[in-house]
Amino acid sequence: MHFSIPETETRAGDGGAAYVAYNIHVNGVLHCRVRYSQLLGLHEQLRKEYGANVVPAFPPKKIFTLTPAEVEQRREQLEKYMQAVRQDPTLGGSETFNSFLRKAQQETQQIPTEEVVLEVLLSNGQKVKVTILTSDQTEDVLEAVASKLDLPDDLVGYFSLFLVRETKDGAFSFVRKLQEFELPYVSVTSLHNPEFRIILRKSYWDSSYDDDVMEHRVGLNLLYAQTVSDIEHGWILVNKEQHRQLKSLQEKVSKKEFIRLAQTLKYYGYLKFDPCVTDFPEKGCHVVVSAGNNELNFQVRLPNEQIKEGSFKVTRMRCWRVTSSVPMSNGPSGSSPGKSEVKLELAFEYLMSKDRLQWVTITSPQAIMLSICLQSMVDELMVKKSGGSIRKMFRRRVNGALRRSDSQQAVKSPPLLSKLTSVSLRGISHSSSANDVGANDFHGNYAFEGIGDEDL
Repeated sequence: MHFSIPETETRAGDGGAAYVAYNIHVNGVLHCRVRYSQLLGLHEQLRKEYGANVVPAFPPKKIFTLTPAEVEQRREQLEKYMQAVRQDPTLGGSETFNSFLRKAQQETQQIPTEEVVLEVLLSNGQKVKVTILTSDQTEDVLEAVASKLDLPDDLVGYFSLFLVRETKDGAFSFVRKLQEFELPYVSVTSLHNPEFRIILRKSYWDSSYDDDVMEHRVGLNLLYAQTVSDIEHGWILVNKEQHRQLKSLQEKVSKKEFIRLAQTLKYYGYLKFDPCVTDFPEKGCHVVVSAGNNELNFQVRLPNEQIKEGSFKVTRMRCWRVTSSVPMSNGPSGSSPGKSEVKLELAFEYLMSKDRLQWVTITSPQAIMLSICLQSMVDELMVKKSGGSIRKMFRRRVNGALRRSDSQQAVKSPPLLSKLTSVSLRGISHSSSANDVGANDFHGNYAFEGIGDEDL
């Protein structure tokens, strides 16, 4: 997730006096609006819980009124502070940090805590209506949906809620996986656009975990519905004979056999992204990217209209980063993700051959979602390498708070993230090469360091 504070506002307080408010954006979309004093309160609470040596330095108080230049300097310092906290595996995953952002989101959007009905879609278009509180966090809503569907507790972690945009042909463009620091009802309603929906979908990559899900009737039905949908929308490639076999299994309602056959097909379990642009093999190529099977698959249209296909294995990606160009003014608070004025790029450094590393850049409004996919593939691979179980990766409640299991803490351990760089996400200049971006202008994810060495 990318936190930025691209702008500040001068607002009138209750007593009529003016104060500075900082607009915190997540992925270029307004998440909440906070004052310096509120962020200072968060900082002090984090120091109290985790110690001064763990929490990043916080911009100091000023006795006198800040000049415009000092306001801008503080904005930059606060932006770096929020990014540093979020990137720290302990602080960024803490209930203190996440509850602060949830409360601020609710207050900014001025949505009171009350009981509401939230509609969550399944892959087959079925609508699941759950009664929740507007202040319910992502895990609460996921559990409410699972309960409504009678999905067993030990299978809930295999699924996640995603914010999607419904396209004209009935397919879905994935915006992001809903996070622990947000309130799903507030996130979707604050966009003020009925095209944005919340959908339930499996959140793992290794198809061997399908066996766990298919053990239970509801899990089987959810997986079957998702597989049928992916085939119908062309995400999974099917030839005529395979289509005939699948249709026959559908008519017999042989769901397990249907899934078993689908597992053998190309792009099974992949997430397909909207057409975008890449600089590989040359600048300005149009590409359709799919994520799955521990790789990013490229279907590139070359300038001569020739189509070429290739895959980039995550075990050969030394690192990746997302850069986001956020304008000074992002329009109304309900502005939608993916608007043209917010430019997102995912760049990864790839081992093309034994001694040759090369940066590959994808320019897409879905760059954040692509990064999330890469990170979750890493998480699964790390757990496998440590001999852990995917079941243990999932978050469970301890005394009412969400805690990561030991194996997932290992995945997010500090050594893996030690090279993360603080970022400024505002005003990044256009660059044709990922190498042209300055060291302080990108978010580096080196979580893959330490695995995949045998592939090199």
